[in-house]
Amino acid sequence: MSDSMTVFDRTLVRRRRDRAAPGFAGHAFLFDEIADRLADRLEDVTRSFPLALDLGARHGAMRRALAGRKGIGTLVACDLSEPFARRAGAPAVVADEEFLPFAAQSFDLVVSNLALHWVNDLPGALIQIRRALKPDGFLCAAMLGGETLNELRRCLYEAEQTVSGGVSPRVSPFAEVRDAGGLLQRAGFALPVVDSDTLTVTYSDALALMRDLRGMGETNAVLARRRVPARRDLILEVARLYAERYAEPDGRVPATFQVLYLAGWAPHESQQQPLKPGSATHRLGDALKGGCG
Repeated sequence: MSDSMTVFDRTLVRRRRDRAAPGFAGHAFLFDEIADRLADRLEDVTRSFPLALDLGARHGAMRRALAGRKGIGTLVACDLSEPFARRAGAPAVVADEEFLPFAAQSFDLVVSNLALHWVNDLPGALIQIRRALKPDGFLCAAMLGGETLNELRRCLYEAEQTVSGGVSPRVSPFAEVRDAGGLLQRAGFALPVVDSDTLTVTYSDALALMRDLRGMGETNAVLARRRVPARRDLILEVARLYAERYAEPDGRVPATFQVLYLAGWAPHESQQQPLKPGSATHRLGDALKGGCG
């Protein structure tokens, strides 16, 4: 992996997941909700998946959401964090999403619930996932998108300029929905589909939001971040700006989470294929004759 692809401190990502694991249940609402939404999407796929992988399993929300679903056989949980892998339910493995240890064509299904936004080389990770799928295997994933925490990002930027006289990365960068489909195609997936959804969560104040992000294990792990803890006056200025700019009539403040849903199939000869150039049996001009009045 080239240095240009290294955005996140993966060791820090793992440590923060380790720290969050014991108390994660009290902060898991977003992961539980998205697990249910991914499970709903799989209900629309009328085929069975004897062996499935839950990539970035955390506390096992996908296992619970898929429990009893017809067609799901064995679900293997996988997480970067050993404490999370232990909580995800057996069978489970500890592995890095960037370096998957699975043999080619191992799984019929890969699901991933809000884990891929911490990957440095997302195209490379998607290629590894596609290789781990059997021909005609299915990927169904959710990851945070570019509009996530836009309110917090703006307040941090302005507060740091005021308090510190400069800015540093305080919120991790996220993929944009317009890029996700191209990434799936680049990774070799057939019939790629990408769409997005936005969830708005309200908090008593910005400090409560920050505590929740810490409890999720979702705080800043950008390599270019400042290596000293944020000063108290900076945090208080962020909270003040957040309330001033975004407070609702009841005093609570919103936080935006944009979720990108990625779906694609490992290529198989049975899948619908685009026509080769020059293989059309009718001229376009003939088809359009009489079509416009």
